[in-house]
Amino acid sequence: MQEPNKTFVIGHRNPDSDSICSAIAYAELRRQQGMSGVRPARAGTINYQTQFVLDHLEVEVPQLLTDVHPRIKDVVTEEVISIHQSAPVSRAIELYHQHGIRMLPVIDDNRQAKGLLLLKQLTEHFLVPAEPEKLRRIRASISSIQSCLGATSQHLSNPEQLEELDLHVGARKEASFSRWVEEIVPGKTILITGDRPGIQRLAVAAGVRLLIISGGTPVAEELLVNARKNNVSILVSHFDTANCVWLTRMASPVGLLADTDFLVAKPNDLIEDLRLKLTYGKQSGAIVCSPGGQLEGIVTKSHLLKKSPVRLILVDHNELSQAVPGADKVEIIEVIDHHRLGNFHTDLPIRFINQPLGSTCSLVSTLYQQAGINPERKIAGLLLAGLLSDTIILKSPTTTDVDRQLVPWLEKLSGLDHQEFGSQLFAAGSPMASGAPARKLILTDFKEYPVGDYLLGLGQVEVVNFHTFYKRQDELMAELQRVKKEKGYELAALLVTDIVLENSLLLTAGPSELPFVIGYPQEAENIYRLKGVLSRKKQLVPHLLKVFKGR
Repeated sequence: MQEPNKTFVIGHRNPDSDSICSAIAYAELRRQQGMSGVRPARAGTINYQTQFVLDHLEVEVPQLLTDVHPRIKDVVTEEVISIHQSAPVSRAIELYHQHGIRMLPVIDDNRQAKGLLLLKQLTEHFLVPAEPEKLRRIRASISSIQSCLGATSQHLSNPEQLEELDLHVGARKEASFSRWVEEIVPGKTILITGDRPGIQRLAVAAGVRLLIISGGTPVAEELLVNARKNNVSILVSHFDTANCVWLTRMASPVGLLADTDFLVAKPNDLIEDLRLKLTYGKQSGAIVCSPGGQLEGIVTKSHLLKKSPVRLILVDHNELSQAVPGADKVEIIEVIDHHRLGNFHTDLPIRFINQPLGSTCSLVSTLYQQAGINPERKIAGLLLAGLLSDTIILKSPTTTDVDRQLVPWLEKLSGLDHQEFGSQLFAAGSPMASGAPARKLILTDFKEYPVGDYLLGLGQVEVVNFHTFYKRQDELMAELQRVKKEKGYELAALLVTDIVLENSLLLTAGPSELPFVIGYPQEAENIYRLKGVLSRKKQLVPHLLKVFKGR
């Protein structure tokens, strides 16, 4: 059931071009460096600009991961050992011993789970019954008893009928046995005896339901004639009397003893949910079934200690609040980023590379250079796209000399002109003029920032002029208010950046005192003009963090 180990290179939940392009490029670098099972992924829907880049370079969209929470299918690796509901208990004992297990799923002809047979409960049933009389109680068919004993049938009557019978041993003298016969219900009696012709005759004459002759003793013809007449079934076993008793008791179908109040789990169920059920419930394990109810596995408390086969390499972020859901439940082995440090910690040392560059793609490009590997044409194009996107074609104040130095190298490898390519990707990536829904405009490139007891939510969208924004500002403001209320933000804002004029407008849904503390000139109600501000990360966020820390 378990898939092989796999390592995903993945960006933040609202992926931009830098996030997607760096994930693809870094996954390829690690693959070339010998890492197995590594592949790029994304934690959200790609935007218009990124789609243009991937289409232009003919690169496949990375796999979408909605979450990486460990699931039952990730830890259940063993081939499931099961038993049919009609099989005798003796077969269950064999399976327990052969495979070193403690529980057996009980199934029907269609592999539908019908119950769970626990070794502990089974041994308690046979060895320490609450009532001594239950020691002799047998629920089985004669056919099942014959199979357990490996016996030869001499005469059988309704051998497939499931019955509740009492087990006795004919070890008395004939005189006392005659008196004992008068005290039993012959039709509900199994009698086991050895080479005792007198006891055998009396048992057949009394009409016991089943006579088992131990030690392989031949049966007299006269006894068979009377058995047919009195409808007495006779089996002859090569086992001695003691073993015949034990094996007869083991002939009950497991379906009669299985616990039908069992816990069912699905392969895609979360391990964390099952942990709670097994910790606080009475069950020691659960049967794993397909959506159609077919048996797929068995999961116990020991499975909860197994590690998920999923590992993560985070790019373009280092905060769990921005990571794919479930990232805190799996192993993170690397972080490649260019943002401020967040609330990140790991149990073991990891590779953590954080450089104050204009883009994560710039950082990945330097790692290619340090490894002495030239990215192939498409990968170089991706790296150039991510660099140009995050630095706004090298106009952003976050742009460094390293970013500028990388551009000619990437141009040569990709065959692209950075000015022409940059203009194309920003023209294609402006969702404001595309008619995208207001909520999508706000949340496509959206990040959260904790400040003390407050939580800020900031989105950003690039435009080539502010005309379309002014037409849609009321619609955007209404949606921003909804987002603020839903998420409980102290401030929800959308930074609208004109990459031609290199200015921005900030649309805000915040506290009433915001106009007095924000420190930006107010252009209209809830709108502020941010001259020369292009970078949310380097220019807007530090300013807002200072404002709200001072409240």
